[in-house]
Amino acid sequence: MAVRLSESPAEPEPDARSLRAAPPHRLMGSICSDGGQRVQVEFYVNENTFKERLKLFFIKNQRSSLRIRLFNLSLKLLTCLLYIIRVSLDDPTTQVTCARKHCSNVTDVLCSKICANQTADPSQINWELIFWVNRKVPVWAIQVIVALISFLEAMLLTYLSYKGNIWEQIFQISFILEMINTVPFIITIFWPPWRNIFVPVFLNCWLAKSALENMINDLHRAIQRTHSAMFNQVLILICTLLCLVFTGACGIQHLERAGKNLSLFDSLYFCIVTFSTVGYGDVTPRIWPSQLLVVIMICVALVVLPLQFEELAYLWMERQKSGGNYSRHRAQTEKHVVLCVSSLKIDLLMDFLNEFYAHPRLQDYYVVILCPTEMDIQVRRVLQIPLWSQRVIYLQGSALKDQDLMRAKMDDAEACFILSSRNEVDRTAADHQTILRAWAVKDFAPNCPLYVQILKPENKFHVKFADHVVCEEEFKYAMLALNCVCPATSTLVTLLVHTSRGQEGQTSPEQWQRTYGRCSGNEVYHIRLADSKFFGEYDGKSFTYASFHAHKKYGVCLIGVKREENKSILLNPGPRHIMAATDTCYYINITKEENSAFIFKQEEKHSKGLPVTGLYDAPSRLPVQSIIASMGTVAIDLQNPDPPADNSKLALPTENGAGSRRPSIAPVLELADSSAILPCDLLSDPSEDETNQSDEEGVPAPEYVKGYPPNSPYIGSSPTLCHLLQEKAPFCCLRLDKGCRHNSFEDAKAYGFKNKLIIVSAETAGNGLYNFIVPLRAYYRPRKELNPIVLLLDNPPDNHFLEAICCFPMVYFMAGTIDNLDNLLQCGIIYADNLVVVDKESTMSAEEDYMADAKTIVNVQTMFRLFPSLSIITELTHPSNMRFMQFRAKDCYSLALSKLEKIERDKGSNLAFMFRLPFAAGRVFSISMLDTLLYQSFVKDYMIPIARLLLGLDTTPGSGYLCVMKVTEEDLWIRTYGRLFQKLCSSSAEIPIGLYRTESHMFSSSEFKEVCKQSQVSVNVEECEEARDRRESWKEKTAHRNSTGSDQSEHPLLRKKSMQWARRLSRKNTKPPSRAERINQQRLNLYRRSERQELSELVKNRMKHLGLPTIGYDEMNDHQNTLSYVLINPPPDTILELNDIVYIIRSDPLAHVPEDLPGGQAGARLRQDYGAETRGETHL
Repeated sequence: MAVRLSESPAEPEPDARSLRAAPPHRLMGSICSDGGQRVQVEFYVNENTFKERLKLFFIKNQRSSLRIRLFNLSLKLLTCLLYIIRVSLDDPTTQVTCARKHCSNVTDVLCSKICANQTADPSQINWELIFWVNRKVPVWAIQVIVALISFLEAMLLTYLSYKGNIWEQIFQISFILEMINTVPFIITIFWPPWRNIFVPVFLNCWLAKSALENMINDLHRAIQRTHSAMFNQVLILICTLLCLVFTGACGIQHLERAGKNLSLFDSLYFCIVTFSTVGYGDVTPRIWPSQLLVVIMICVALVVLPLQFEELAYLWMERQKSGGNYSRHRAQTEKHVVLCVSSLKIDLLMDFLNEFYAHPRLQDYYVVILCPTEMDIQVRRVLQIPLWSQRVIYLQGSALKDQDLMRAKMDDAEACFILSSRNEVDRTAADHQTILRAWAVKDFAPNCPLYVQILKPENKFHVKFADHVVCEEEFKYAMLALNCVCPATSTLVTLLVHTSRGQEGQTSPEQWQRTYGRCSGNEVYHIRLADSKFFGEYDGKSFTYASFHAHKKYGVCLIGVKREENKSILLNPGPRHIMAATDTCYYINITKEENSAFIFKQEEKHSKGLPVTGLYDAPSRLPVQSIIASMGTVAIDLQNPDPPADNSKLALPTENGAGSRRPSIAPVLELADSSAILPCDLLSDPSEDETNQSDEEGVPAPEYVKGYPPNSPYIGSSPTLCHLLQEKAPFCCLRLDKGCRHNSFEDAKAYGFKNKLIIVSAETAGNGLYNFIVPLRAYYRPRKELNPIVLLLDNPPDNHFLEAICCFPMVYFMAGTIDNLDNLLQCGIIYADNLVVVDKESTMSAEEDYMADAKTIVNVQTMFRLFPSLSIITELTHPSNMRFMQFRAKDCYSLALSKLEKIERDKGSNLAFMFRLPFAAGRVFSISMLDTLLYQSFVKDYMIPIARLLLGLDTTPGSGYLCVMKVTEEDLWIRTYGRLFQKLCSSSAEIPIGLYRTESHMFSSSEFKEVCKQSQVSVNVEECEEARDRRESWKEKTAHRNSTGSDQSEHPLLRKKSMQWARRLSRKNTKPPSRAERINQQRLNLYRRSERQELSELVKNRMKHLGLPTIGYDEMNDHQNTLSYVLINPPPDTILELNDIVYIIRSDPLAHVPEDLPGGQAGARLRQDYGAETRGETHL
């Protein structure tokens, strides 16, 4: 490179040296400096010699080289064509029997020799026919011209590619073939007698093959496009086969001129039959030279073709592993989504496919999986099933490579799902990989919607640009927290976000399984108010009024609404929200409204003079919700779709003329009356709480304020109004098991907590634990109901985490593990209602994936035996391991549920695990079950915001929150769930969404009865059974009297039959127990009490050793003989039972509170305490 500096203004005349001819490919540029001087830079490449210019044109330049190779290929193909023409015009018989006049093109001597050989022995080889041919003059002229051009081109290329070793150039096969096919023709120009000499021009096919390969490479380089190695290898194989067949056919045809005189077609036929190993034998070479050529060709084929096929097979296998490409034509004509994962497991794949294709609108979509690892054997087997093989395409590649994104046609995809690898030991590293994938996809396809799953909340803001983001730890800890105050919230949310038809368990004789399975089909749907039959008539009415009457008429549960001009979804905005035609309504139902047909018969009844009755006035007609629950698309008969104005108030029911019972259901006003809405007492109860505590204890109670937490542990946390301490607690006071200068308490008993504890066992104090504390300290939780929180951590927390939690009341931590009984006793497990066990990250490195939960399961089983009344909420990695929670090896009921799960899985259910007792009761869940939340967002983009509002992760002004109420004996007068819904709407504007029901464990008691009979233990189980039957019979009569729609399967006789179902199912095809087995069973039951006493003594001894009182442990009872389950939006005729827990969405208390209430003063006082910048920090 040469650089020349010149000042443009100072040189009016160019230098004489600058007028010389510029070398080719000179690049010129100018740079303007600060001083005004223009510097001209000329770049020279050392290509100014004649050889370099020729090399640039013939070899280096891609486009000109491509033209040269295309011309060379045409020349070689032309020579092969001329050879075929020459063979077709040649007749060896006329050449042998020719006279001198026919041999004018050869010398007289050669002609006389040929004529003399006519009388020779025909078995002898006529070599003259092999060395000499009859070549027409036009054909010879064209061949000579082509030979001259080819010779010159070969010599020029040899000269240009010369690198110092002349012999290396000469002994190249291509150069030797060029010389053989060109030099003889050039010699015939100067020596005419050689014009009919044989030249093996057909060997030029191999040169044409080489030229074609080089041309394809230059073509791909010229158009700047990557080519497939598979395509090149197939092309090479085809060309090799054609060259072998063409060479063999031409060679045998020529040699057989002196023998059988085969035609070119016969020779071609012989080669095809021979190379295909068929060998008919009807055409064979006669003379030994042609036979020798056949042997040589077969040997060459046996060497060359297997190598080519091996290379092709290897490339084919590699292509099968990598998955090939998703064609551009398919991407433009068909819809597809891309799934990007680090490693694809069979459970993850099936969850995604089942949930994605559960929606009818997505049946024609294709799923392209982009994964950097090789396809797993199990995944390969699944993708070979015809159901998935036609719709799922696996591509091995990285989302960080544009080539692989181009193979997946990411720019044409309808959506891209990026999932994190939760099985990684380092979850932060897994998040970093997810972030890079999201950035790469956004850079390559900016318009492609992104659905991202992130593990840790502190990494969420890196993918804030994605359309939908699900943070695993946020949802996990929020669900674990709500499980402590709202039982089985994890089961409720899991059933809501799974797609189900509500057909699970319908063949079971157990009534609770049929009801539970049918209600699991309820999902969240949306519809525009103006387009809805359910809610269209409530335009201009209050939200509570619309929810009240929609549930009364149709059995649908209206839970939320969204304004057209506002992007925020509001759950139960309360009676002050007036419905508009443009509002989007969100409701829970067994099916969406679009799948229902409505038949109105009010006009028919008016025309016939029949009285118009309401939906619930006819005792023989089933409620609409029950009809929808039993059918997918239904025709609903509505007698009274538009109630008159005087019917808006419900008449107070009377029973047997008794007017002394309290009123049933108050009317719901169409428009909210400000005087009728009582101000919320949640913000005015602090003073009452303080007064009560001061009166009872005689000591000043700590004052709490409501405000926003001043320190968020990570960026992106949603600000939530919480109960806070007026002053931050010192870090030393947060340690539960060690005293400090502020207090001397060293165990949970010394603190004297009034409410039961919530203990959380985790490995480290991650930022996700912050989302466990916030929902339990939210402003809408009454202060007197706040439970102390104890964090039992394997590793002590850092100061950053302590800074975030020190402002919350009654939050403590302690270093310890759940497999240490002393640690459990010190942290107050005797005084706890809930123990939350979080899955540990360190167990993710198990050699067998499903063994990652082994330690957690065994530890929980130990605590289950030691503390039977403790509610243990466990998080597992794999949902399939839920069957080991609270495991009982000889429980026939658990075995029956196991078989039921297998039956439901064989039917294709996505919720086969739902009948496991720990899951149904909300005692266990796996965060992987919430993956469907991200998948459903592709069709229901509102599911993530609704789930966050339900779990308390987001608090939108005006939106309600999830809480529960317990049905007591005083509430049983309401009788049915439908009347309860109306009562709550009318009295407190609360929206029920489901029930949590606990029943006695029937099978365990019956099994215990049988065992007791066998062992002749003097326990009067028969009397207990009779008493229970009498109670059930009385309950059935009461239920039948109070509700006409109750199921007949509640009859005691049917219940007794269903109690035997598990035993028959689990003992099918088994032999009756032997005498020894019965004796062992008797001993087991006799010593069961002593085993329980032994465990009790163990715990008491450890408590005495630690100096703890044992009074609390003596009061713990065994409640293992119960089963609990969740009913989402049950039918309105469902009979309420004692101790039912009702899930309700309560409206936002702050939405109806004036600014001059004490709550506003508390908030103002909080802002004064924490400074003006606190609110700005929380908005980060």
